[in-house]
Amino acid sequence: MDFQFNFAVDENENSEADAHFLLLCSPEQKQESTDKSRENADLAAKPGPKLAAAKHQDEATLKKNLCVKAAKEHSIPQDLNKALENKVMETVLGLSHVKLSVVERTCSGDADSEGIVSKSVSSHSDLIPGVYEGGLKIWECTFDLMDYLTEAEIEFTNKTVLDLGCGAGLLGIVALQGEAARVHFQDYNSTVIDEITLPNVAANCIGEGRSGKDRKASNPPSKRPRKAESSPDVLSRCRFFSGEWSQVSQLLSNSKPCLKYDIILTSETIYNPDCYSALHDTLAQLLDANGRVYLASKVHYFGVGGGVYLFEKFIEDKNVFRTSLVKTIDQGLQRCIMEIAFKNSC
Repeated sequence: MDFQFNFAVDENENSEADAHFLLLCSPEQKQESTDKSRENADLAAKPGPKLAAAKHQDEATLKKNLCVKAAKEHSIPQDLNKALENKVMETVLGLSHVKLSVVERTCSGDADSEGIVSKSVSSHSDLIPGVYEGGLKIWECTFDLMDYLTEAEIEFTNKTVLDLGCGAGLLGIVALQGEAARVHFQDYNSTVIDEITLPNVAANCIGEGRSGKDRKASNPPSKRPRKAESSPDVLSRCRFFSGEWSQVSQLLSNSKPCLKYDIILTSETIYNPDCYSALHDTLAQLLDANGRVYLASKVHYFGVGGGVYLFEKFIEDKNVFRTSLVKTIDQGLQRCIMEIAFKNSC
């Protein structure tokens, strides 16, 4: 799959978060990634008394210090041009998206009420736990999952889909173009929804969408935002939410009728083991009985400790879902696509 990232990596940057998400590594580093992830999973499976006590203390500290971000549903502007106002667009794999570097330079004041843009830029970090969870960038596993959805010919027609931890919302946009009946987008940060996700969905709802095969050969980037002429029917199938997973899950579960999703798409959301419980519970609460989760992730996230095998072990211990690694990508840092379903599902 050919694609180009729209951001540069500063080799002199001393950003710990960027180091966690390096795109390239040597074979030795790749093997270290796999071994480290399996080692962490084994430790989780066989905790000694000291490790168990330390883990309990860490969890207690985390719960004490964690500020839970309340759930919020975002309204869709009646005039779609408002969503695209002052936005500079780029194209990747045939999908339009807001140029993130421009957002970083121009988003301030009321547009960044959470202060995540200024905090991310000033701290040189793409991850500030409990404050900003990386939604201002498009991470590589998103493209892996887009590629897999095309290869596996995942059927979206008339399905209800959730793009969980959506960021740019590209996965949900793919589902929309696949004629999904409803697509809901969730990100931790409201700024991401308002300044990135919603404009991206609006831009891709204008004119004709492309199939997965067409995305392989996209035209050069279009810098100008297109005028929103007619696509209210597409956006009427969308809803947008921000907030912490458990809070959004509660909001959706309390709606009438209670929302369940046929397909949940999520990418780069298992880097932090402290969030596994909230993610697992959210999937268990929102997934339809015969639904499927498609999760894209690196095998191991250096520095944060999470990864595919650790999350797989976590799910196994919960005994609610069954998992299957349906694709492994070996270029650069090893990555996987995981399919998740209820144990008693069809």
